[in-house]
Amino acid sequence: MKVIILLGDGMSDIAYSELGDKSPLQYAATPNMDFMAQHGQVGLAHTVPAGLLPGSDVANLSVFGYDPRTCYTGRSPLEAISMGVVLGLEDVAFRMNLVTLKPQGSSIYMQDFSAGHISTGDARELVETLHKELGSSEVEFYPGVGYRHLMVWRGGKDAMRTIPPHDITGKAIIDSLPSGDGADMLNNLMNHAQMVLHNHPVNLRRKEQGQLPANSVWLWGHGKTPLIKTYREMFGLTGAVISAVDLIKGIGISAGLDIINVEGATGYIDTNYLGKGQAALAALDDHDFVYVHVEAPDEASHEGNMQHKLQAIADFDRLVVGTVLEGIKKFGDYAVLCMPDHPTPVKLMTHTSDPVPFVIYRSGAGEGNGAVSYDELQAKGTGLVVEGHLLLPKLLA
Repeated sequence: MKVIILLGDGMSDIAYSELGDKSPLQYAATPNMDFMAQHGQVGLAHTVPAGLLPGSDVANLSVFGYDPRTCYTGRSPLEAISMGVVLGLEDVAFRMNLVTLKPQGSSIYMQDFSAGHISTGDARELVETLHKELGSSEVEFYPGVGYRHLMVWRGGKDAMRTIPPHDITGKAIIDSLPSGDGADMLNNLMNHAQMVLHNHPVNLRRKEQGQLPANSVWLWGHGKTPLIKTYREMFGLTGAVISAVDLIKGIGISAGLDIINVEGATGYIDTNYLGKGQAALAALDDHDFVYVHVEAPDEASHEGNMQHKLQAIADFDRLVVGTVLEGIKKFGDYAVLCMPDHPTPVKLMTHTSDPVPFVIYRSGAGEGNGAVSYDELQAKGTGLVVEGHLLLPKLLA
């Protein structure tokens, strides 16, 4: 049997009056996911265990079939694995966003958590300069993709509290700076980074072109190397992962899965949806399992951009789900799971811990379990509720 997971990051949401009291999933054109719902099993999944924050790290670990309560150590170590950065047992990795801060009155505000979705080329120049100016045997900077980068504190501390920058868009940063044991080092590093970035040629050029400057870094999502069993050990499967995001690739590498990079995959609304769908089908020729991750709905939500979220959901349905549903028929025996990892309400511009709708569609499927469309309300109405990390075993059953 061929098994595939299609994940639209942050698709789940709440109802809005401007959408006729519908959620984006209810409002957007999703004929393929609706078809799956009418002929499959629909329900709600708790992907964020109680006591853990609703990050994409925790939620995607659940969808991958891991119980985050037993293996989660932080977001950035997984990103480090994807980037090929080796961590010692006492080393701490931090996600480092390039961000745009804005002074207003006597406060400094988080204007943009992505520095205007800075290009990978511009970002690489900035991060390489940071490493040259601020790097040492203790602190290392590694360039990633777009605004997402890595800082490693060799033999560092990991008990401090950090906050994701997308949680404080438009807010003063003073109460959200790192705090606790080790926070002084992080805050000093962020301050020194601002001085390095202030008159950097990349930022001067960006301002001349009307783009936001990446005038600071923001450190968060820290942790040490996790211990994760492979899919072959847990499920007896070979598999592949398709994503533009280092976090998801890092989980895949830890799970012993192959990473497939798709040209034009950006992690944004301009990503190559069709290419991801086609690559997933090609991967199934040689693998039992494929995990396809699309970041675009989540990014739109963090920006508070409803039109972009509706577009991302519709494009995901048409170009990823539709492509896979049509092409997977050639394999005969298959199972498809479609879902988000967590809700990211446009109104809140950040994640929540609420359960998310899922749909499992199998070859030879007939009538479903009562849902007429794929959305939060229909999923709740079926009465089927499962723990997120138990979805994959259910899919394989």
